[in-house]
This record gives sequence, structure tokens and C-alpha cells, in this order.
Amino acid sequence: MPASVSPWVVFTLLWLTPRVVTPVRRQYETATESVISLNPPWTAFFQGETVTLTCYRYGFKLPQKTKWYWNGEALRETKVHAVKVSTSGKYRCQADDLHLSISVHLHFYKGPLVLRAPPDVFEGEPVTLRCHTEESIAQKTLTFYKNNAILKPSDQRSELLILHANQRDNGEYHCRGKKEWHLLSTSSNSISIQVQELFPRPVLRARPSQPVDGSPVTLICQTQLPAQRSNVQLQFCFFKNFQAQALGSGCSSSSELHIPAIWTEDSMSYWCTAEAMDAQVKKGSLAIKIPVQRASADFQIHSVPALTSVFEGQLLLFNCSVKGVPGPIRFSWYKGDKLNKETKTPKSSEAEFKISAVSSSDAGDYYCEANNGRRSFVSKAVPVTIKVPVSQPVLTLSTGKTQALEGDLVTLHCRSQRGSPHIRYEFYYEDVFLEINSTLSGGGASFSFSMTTERSGNYYCTADNGLGPQRSEAVWISVIDTTKNRSVTVAAGIAGGLLIVAGAAAGVLFYRWFSRKAGGKPDFDDSRDPSYPEPQEPTYYNVPACIELQPVYSNDPKEEVIYTEVRRTQQNCNHAVQKTENQTPRCQMAEKNE
Repeated sequence: MPASVSPWVVFTLLWLTPRVVTPVRRQYETATESVISLNPPWTAFFQGETVTLTCYRYGFKLPQKTKWYWNGEALRETKVHAVKVSTSGKYRCQADDLHLSISVHLHFYKGPLVLRAPPDVFEGEPVTLRCHTEESIAQKTLTFYKNNAILKPSDQRSELLILHANQRDNGEYHCRGKKEWHLLSTSSNSISIQVQELFPRPVLRARPSQPVDGSPVTLICQTQLPAQRSNVQLQFCFFKNFQAQALGSGCSSSSELHIPAIWTEDSMSYWCTAEAMDAQVKKGSLAIKIPVQRASADFQIHSVPALTSVFEGQLLLFNCSVKGVPGPIRFSWYKGDKLNKETKTPKSSEAEFKISAVSSSDAGDYYCEANNGRRSFVSKAVPVTIKVPVSQPVLTLSTGKTQALEGDLVTLHCRSQRGSPHIRYEFYYEDVFLEINSTLSGGGASFSFSMTTERSGNYYCTADNGLGPQRSEAVWISVIDTTKNRSVTVAAGIAGGLLIVAGAAAGVLFYRWFSRKAGGKPDFDDSRDPSYPEPQEPTYYNVPACIELQPVYSNDPKEEVIYTEVRRTQQNCNHAVQKTENQTPRCQMAEKNE
């Protein structure tokens, strides 16, 4: 351990005032090294001189704790981050838990000449080499050499200035001078100058590397400053298709450029530059092509209730979310081809559509459309069925009459005016199940059967589409027994007919008797007509053959209406009409008994 850093040497905290630096932005901050600063900033000194070493974190930030190393040997840990040394050797430090700094090789010489140079030389920087002498060396005799070749002297013969260091300035440097009244010159120590790259050529990257049509993209110009120059401020510029004008608002200290939206037509080459203004070092990246993928929306449509069949009067809620489409997004809801609602969502990628109480007219196919100003994306259609409960059905008869004869074919028709399909109709007779019919349309259902006297009674139907059955009003159908009514009618007709014929015959006999008593014949006496046959006795047993009985029924089955009619042959009827106009012909004699 050198005497200058022996245990009795007191470590003192030096409140140095380094150059004011701007912390390097994290976009290109990847170094985790510690940094050593020298004051004065040389590596060569005369014996007896001291130099102050200060340990910093990357970006010249003060650490919480510091470890010091000399020629690879670790010294004790301390909270003091600055130390004075005066012994030759290699010095390193560790700030907090960062990596060790690079080595700084210090030299302390006894000779009359010392060539001083900074520990590091980076491209583009100004570099000053100083040839320090004792008083015995005349400054006018000082000369600088590079690789043993004499360099042109400057106005300040004790300094050699390199304005912008580059690779051509690499080499071995030393200086020489003479003492007064001495013929031979004295040489200084030799220093090797190796100009380092200030920062590597930047690399342009896009995040994401394959952006979607209309999505944002960030261009990153990546490079790395060395720990010793982490205070250098860089300026970045971004270009497209080798255009001279920088993108965005121009060049800035940020190594990132945010593009709010990139489109398929922007699929072209991009490149960037990084420049250290003070060092006049500017480097450009290689060009990259950003492939912009055409967007494909990933729609998710949710409905409440989850099923697409909704009861009439129920709340229907749609939620449309989309992925892969950059905003701001304008959502539009459609039913078929009709626009229902339009919602602008500048930040969200989802929209809601609500129908407070649905009706049958709200049934149909719903879909949403997302538009971000440059592209429109349409979701798949979601079919919505509105379930409408059936209304009370109406039962009707095909004949329109509630009375039927035995053996008649009767058709019952049941129909609900409202109700979503599929509707199930059931027919009943006095609560006895008869038939089931179903229909998908609104035409209702029918049931046909042959009537018998045993089927008189109440008939009704029910309709149900799964939302609760509805029952129709009952209809009474009465059936008339035609066989029983016809036998009664015929007997009454024969009895009445015989009475009428008997009365008519008695009247004729009486008239003839009266005429004879008076000594003459009546005007219609058939004996005056030579063509008329002799009068015969009436044959009443033939009368029923001329009688046709017609039973007629009213709407009331309890009321019996009987029609009777007595007819004579057409020849005798015509003959009777010719005999007299005042006498009613027998074929027209009829009685209606109601």
C-alpha cells in the first residue's frame, strides 16, 4: 500500500465543483460502471504533487458508499467518495453496487520535464498536451514529438492543442527541452494517445417492430456513451425515406420519436442520427423498413341477457369491444342496414348499446362498427329474437253456427293474434283433451271431427309458446238428432192430412145433396162435361200418396215446428181451378202449424 493512502492518511470529503452536466437519458443509458474523476485532470505529475480522485455513479451522481482499489488490492470501504493520492499505480473505485471503474494509471516523476495528458481521449474532443518544466528549462526550447517526429511548434510552446481528436491523432507523444547554457536536450516521459469512439454508430429500432395499421409506433435511436463521457449531451434526428427534413418537430435531445398512428402507406425506410454538438461528432444509423400490417379487428359482442332470445319488455344490453384497432374509435350500432346509435370513445376500445324495454319490432341482426378515422371495421352480426307471450286465443267454427245435425263435419279453428313462434294449440271438449296442433306462423290451428248427439257441449282451445298457456272462451255446440224429429213430423202430417181430406169430401156431398133438393145441378157438375167421367167415390186411402211432409227446424232445438201440406195430382188441380175462381183448389190448401 502506498504511503499516500496508508491507514493514517485521513480521507476527506472534498466539495468539488465539477462541470454542470445533464443526466443522460435512459433511452441510451445502459452503462452500470463507476466513474473516476481526476483533479487536476492529468495522469503524470512531479514527485511531491498530489491529485484528488473522486468516485461517481454513472452520470456523475454521488454514491452512498465507495470502495477503493490500488494495483488490484482492495482498500477499506468508506462513505467518503474523494481521496488524495501521491503514489504511482493503478487506481479503481466502486460506487455503491455498480461495476468497478476503469483503471487510472498515475505516474509521479523526478525528472525536469513532465508531459501531461488527460487519462482518456475521445473522438471530436479538443485535447491539450502540456509539457511542464522546472525553472531550469527554458520554455523557448520546448518541442513536441509524435512517434519521434517533431511537430510544428505552437505559439504556446509548452502546450500542444488538438482541436478535434480523431484516429489520425493516435500515437506516442513526448516533449524535449534544454537547460540554459546546455547543448544537450532533456526528454520527458512518453504518453500513448489512443482516441476512443465517443459513441458507437446508432441503431434504429421500432417498437412494435411490426405495427398494425393505424396503431402508434415508437422509433428508438440506440447508442451508448462511455462512462467517462456520460455527461455529454446528444441530439437525435429521425428521417423517412432518406428525406432531408427530420420527422416530428425536428431534432431533439430525446432518443425516441413517437408516431401517433402509422399506416400501410407509411411502410418505407427510416433512419436516425446521433450528434454530440460540442464534439462535432455525428453518426447515422442504417436504414430499416417498418412493415405496417393491415389491421384486423378482434370484436367481442356481449349481450345481457346472455342469450339472444329476449322477452318482450325486457332490458337488452350490448357491449362491443375491439382489439387491434388504434383509437380514438367511433362506434356505431346497426340493426340490419339501419343505424341505431353512434358513440365516440376517444380513449376506450369498447362501447355500449342499450334498449330499455324491447318490443317485437326490435328483433333482427345487430352488429357494431369501429372507425378510427382511416379505417372501418365491422363485427359479425348477432341475431336477436324477441319472445312475445301468446294472447288469448279465439275459437271459431267453420260454419259460423253453433248448431249442427248429427253426422255433420265440424271444424274448430283456434288462433292467437300475438305471440312469437313456435305456438302449440290444444283443443278440448268439456275439459277432455282432443287434439294437439302446432304452427310456426300466425295462422292458428284447426281440428275437424264428425258431430254426434253425444258431443253437444262446451268446446275451447289453448295456445302456448313456452311463455305460459292462454285459454279461449268456451263455445257451446248443440247437436240435433234428425232421426227422432223426422218420425214425429211424418205422423203428425198424415193425421192432419186425413182430417182435411175427410172434411173436404163431406163438404162436396153436402153441396150436391143441397143442389138436388133445389132441383138443379151445380155449375161445376162434372156430368155436364161429356168428357168427364162418371163421378166416383173418393178413395181417401190414396191421399197420403199426394202428401209431402217437410220438417223445418228453428234455432231452438226445444221448439218443434211442423209444416204439413196436402197436394192433389196436377190434372185434378187444374180442373178444379177451371170450375170456379172463388173456390180454393185442393192442391193449394195448406196449413202451417207453428
